[in-house]
Amino acid sequence: MGVFTLNSTQMLRRILSALLVSLIPSVISLISLEVFPKAALSEPSAASVQTKVKVPGSMSYKPFNTNRYLKVPPNFSISVYARINQARFMAVAPNGDLLVSQPSSGKVLIVRPNGSKDPIISNFVVGLRKPHDIVFHTIDKTTYVYISETHQINRFTYKSGDLIGKNRQIVVTGLPDSSTRELKGAYGHELKNIALDSNHKLYVSIASTCNACKEDTVSYPRRGAIYQYNANGTNQRLFAQGLRNAEGLAFVPGTNDLWVSVNNRDNIAYPFKDSTGNYGKVISSYVDNHPPDEFTRVRDGGNYGWPFCNPNPDTSTGYYNMPFDRDYQFNADGGVNCNAMDRIFKGILAHSAPLGLTFLQNTNFPSLYSNGVVMALHGSWNRQKKTGYKIIYLSWNSKNKLPQSQIDLVSGWLVPQTQEVWGRPVDMVVDRQGNLFISDDYSGTIYKLSYTR
Repeated sequence: MGVFTLNSTQMLRRILSALLVSLIPSVISLISLEVFPKAALSEPSAASVQTKVKVPGSMSYKPFNTNRYLKVPPNFSISVYARINQARFMAVAPNGDLLVSQPSSGKVLIVRPNGSKDPIISNFVVGLRKPHDIVFHTIDKTTYVYISETHQINRFTYKSGDLIGKNRQIVVTGLPDSSTRELKGAYGHELKNIALDSNHKLYVSIASTCNACKEDTVSYPRRGAIYQYNANGTNQRLFAQGLRNAEGLAFVPGTNDLWVSVNNRDNIAYPFKDSTGNYGKVISSYVDNHPPDEFTRVRDGGNYGWPFCNPNPDTSTGYYNMPFDRDYQFNADGGVNCNAMDRIFKGILAHSAPLGLTFLQNTNFPSLYSNGVVMALHGSWNRQKKTGYKIIYLSWNSKNKLPQSQIDLVSGWLVPQTQEVWGRPVDMVVDRQGNLFISDDYSGTIYKLSYTR
């Protein structure tokens, strides 16, 4: 009897022990969900919910004279915040005001919240030559707002609550634009974009005058290039070249890694001597997808190929780390070594026209998206089937410091069934409350994308 009791006790202990071991993963899982909410363990959701754009009555004129819908991720809403004709690049001031460039009028506007009423819009700076990019930057406790014109870069001192630009300094002069004598009034991409790094270096994108041409590669200053200056405009030097039209310039937060979004060339000739017989011809089916637009890190001394070498997405690596093909028009004989060019880290479907570029790290945008970057695709003009017209999100690999998966964050300005276009996004900024403002120069709108949960 005693032996039987002992064996029963041992067996009971073994059963309880096995049961406890089997429960441990569930207990750990419950603890993890308590400490790390489910959302934090999930992947960011793509635009999937057809959402009616909320429009104040005072702003319901074209294209909002009819109901408009955009696709956004679950638990987001989107509304019209302000109407500004041909609104381009933006910046959020330290006090939360929104600055918006309006190249067509020569103005930078300031947009201020006004409680439940429409925001108050007034002139921050007027009389500029096609102002475009806007960057706030602090040096030795003085905050400046840098504003680019086509031919120069300005900075104004800024104190919280300022409603107009003060103490203007012209820090960079002599940038090429349509007034440059040798160009005879023709400059296809004269608007300038800028960025400043943590070492107080100023970067200026001088885009190409053309679709593709050799003249820009031997001009002074070089075009299709990025120049670096001290923050006060001294010590100009060529930083990188071979970038046809780098519109978005931004540093990965916490680093001095400069990334750019680039509009690549159009009407490329077929570069391969193969059985198709298309060598040297401009074939619509090839032009539609070649060469990709670009999102890439820019290094000091780098050359990114334009106009001699074009990234090729039709290899095993797809749109990542693309090798180059010789450009038929300018490099058919291989006089320029494409293997010596800096590869493009991430391609964007050709003719999408990427413009504004905003990293979300260190912002108050929802944490699920806080380790990534958003980019505005302005949209194609010369593709058989239109593409772009949306905001994309790329998650960020913190280990190799490179972009990963790409999803749509906001889409719907292009109606697929009819190919109607009613909006073209340009730029995005995040305010202190975590809302994403989006400018649209086609409909003249500033949208507000808000997390609702």
